[in-house]
Amino acid sequence: MVLALLFAGGAHMAEAQPTPSRRDALTGIQAAFDGKMAYSFLLKQTQFGPRGPGLAGHDRCLKFLRDQLTKHADLVQLQEFYSKLPDGKMVQLTNLIASFNSRSANRLLISAHWDTRLCADKDPDKKNWDKPISGANDGASGVAILLEIARQLKNIPPPIGVDLVLFDGEDLGKSGRPESFSVGAKYFAANKPDGFNPRFGINIDMVGDRTLRIYREQNSERLAPEIQTLVFSTAKNLNITQFIDSAGEEITDDHLPLNNAGIPTIDLIDFSYPDDSNRYWHTLADTPDKCSAESLAAVGRLLMNIIHSQ
Repeated sequence: MVLALLFAGGAHMAEAQPTPSRRDALTGIQAAFDGKMAYSFLLKQTQFGPRGPGLAGHDRCLKFLRDQLTKHADLVQLQEFYSKLPDGKMVQLTNLIASFNSRSANRLLISAHWDTRLCADKDPDKKNWDKPISGANDGASGVAILLEIARQLKNIPPPIGVDLVLFDGEDLGKSGRPESFSVGAKYFAANKPDGFNPRFGINIDMVGDRTLRIYREQNSERLAPEIQTLVFSTAKNLNITQFIDSAGEEITDDHLPLNNAGIPTIDLIDFSYPDDSNRYWHTLADTPDKCSAESLAAVGRLLMNIIHSQ
């Protein structure tokens, strides 16, 4: 193994050098991740329109995601539940869980949220504040990577169990109240499938930015430092320059409910989208032209390496 994480007694990380043949195999596996295909999955999602709960695009996208995952995974489970919108309306939400090498007890979780914001409440034009967003980066980018990983895992089965989890309702929260977000992740954490106990998790969110820069998110640093080290050391070894091995912001995201449920999980996110002076987050400007296949490939290839090196 290139890298291994052990969670028994005191958790620690062990590193070992791969043999030349294993190194060549890992290089081929990570290179197989197709950034252009991932970008096509991003475009497909945005073509459904805004995908917030209760919208027509939400229903159309759910069918697409279910069909895609069913083609590739050993098992696909849906968690259907209800939640209340800020206006009091009840809507149905759905988490999707796609499992690979489902018989293995040694498992890794990778997650993203598939819903989009129902209101562009950070748009510079107040007239747009009640309009739903396209969510090309904030929603579609992470899902696009997971869909391409699913396609690759069908072709090259993983040596460990892998669960790809798509959360609904991440963006239902009210601005200024971070505790009101991550509805789907909270439901999942409280209603995990029987026997579901992955060793660790990686959540990805807003990872399609053309000028992608992923730093060490600070809640992840506090809650799952060994996973941070695994990811950023892997990025360094692979010369994936979009990962910056220094302190980033502290973000409230879907990784927090997973940590609260006992699954050490980090968050890979570039919240400065595209930069600190002009952010497209929760605005109508979050469209596919702001994203790139290269950025999706950088994250996807790193995750493929981690999956196959455990």
